[in-house]
Amino acid sequence: MLFIALMMVCTGCGNSEGGKTERFSSSFIDVFDTASTVIAYDNSQEDFDAHLETFHQMLEEYNKLYDIYNTYDGMVNLAVINQRAKDEPVEVDQRIIDLLEYCREVYDMSNGQTNICFGTVLSLWHDSRTYSVNNPEKAYLPDMQELKQAAEHTDFDDLIIDKEKRTVYFKDPNLRLDVGAVAKGFAVREASAYAKENLWPSAAISIGGNVVTFGYKNDDGKTLWNIGIESPDPDSKENLESLAITELSVVTSGDYQRYYIVDGKKYCHIINPKTLMPAEYMASVSVLCKDSALGDALSTTLFNMSIEEGRSLVDSMDDVEAVWVDKDYKKTYSAGFEQYIK
Repeated sequence: MLFIALMMVCTGCGNSEGGKTERFSSSFIDVFDTASTVIAYDNSQEDFDAHLETFHQMLEEYNKLYDIYNTYDGMVNLAVINQRAKDEPVEVDQRIIDLLEYCREVYDMSNGQTNICFGTVLSLWHDSRTYSVNNPEKAYLPDMQELKQAAEHTDFDDLIIDKEKRTVYFKDPNLRLDVGAVAKGFAVREASAYAKENLWPSAAISIGGNVVTFGYKNDDGKTLWNIGIESPDPDSKENLESLAITELSVVTSGDYQRYYIVDGKKYCHIINPKTLMPAEYMASVSVLCKDSALGDALSTTLFNMSIEEGRSLVDSMDDVEAVWVDKDYKKTYSAGFEQYIK
C-alpha cells in the first residue's frame, strides 16, 4: 500500500476568478481499496460536495474498469478480459485501450521491469499472501517451480490490442493481466486532470498515496502545498520528507504496509520479474514528477532496481526526481530532489 500524508495546515481563503473561495476537505475508502483524501478550494460547501461527487464517480468507474478480481453488471472490465480474451478478441471501453497502450510505454521505459502481463505469476503471490495473512500459522511461499512455469506466460507481445476495433486478445491463452503497478496512478491522472479543468481551481488529492497537486494551498497564487512522505522506518515518528510543491505528483512504493511473514521473514507485495520473488533492494522509493501515472509505474520500476541503476534511469528523464530509502533507512536523492524539500 502506498501512503503519503497530506499536511492540512492551512484553512485560509483566496480568490479565484474574482470570487472568494474556501477550503474544504473530504475522505473516502471505497475506491481502489484504499484511503483517499481530497482538499480543494470551492465557492461553498454545496459546490464542493457536488464537485466531489462528480470526481468520486469518475474514480469509482475507473476502479471498476481496471478491477482484475471482480466483474460488474453491464461492464466489460479487466476481470472479464482475463476470462474471455484467451478465446476471442474482446471489445472494450476506450479507457481500457488507453491504459493498456500506456502500459506498453511503461514496459519499454522500464526495460520489462514493469509488465502488466505478469498476472500469472502475481496471482500465485496474491493467493499465498491472502491465505497467509488470514492464516499466519500456516503462512507459505509459492512453489518456485510453479512460479517459473507461470513466468513462461508473461510475454507482452502476446497481448494483442486493436485500437481501431477497440479489442483485446491474448495470443497465449494462459496470459493474464495485472495492472496494479500502473492503473491507480493512471486513473488518478485522468480524474485529476478533469478536476483541474472543470471542478476546482486548487486542490491536493491523495488516492491511496498517489498525490496530485494543482493551484495553491490558500488559492492565493503563491502558497505551495505541503506534502509529507511517510517514513518506512517503523520506529520513526516523523515524515521521511516534507515537500513544498504544486502542479506535481508524488507516488511511493514501499515494503512496509502490504507484506506478510513466513518463518520470521517479511515478504512485500512488489515482485521482481527477474527473481520471481519480492524485491529486496530497499524499503521505499518516492517519485516526484508531473504525471501521476508515470510516478506510479516508475516507483515500482525503481523498487526493483539497485539505487545505482535507478538513479541512472531517473537522471536520464526530464522533470522526474526520486528519493530512495534502503533497508538500513539511509536516504539517497536524485540530482534535483532536494530543491523541493521544505
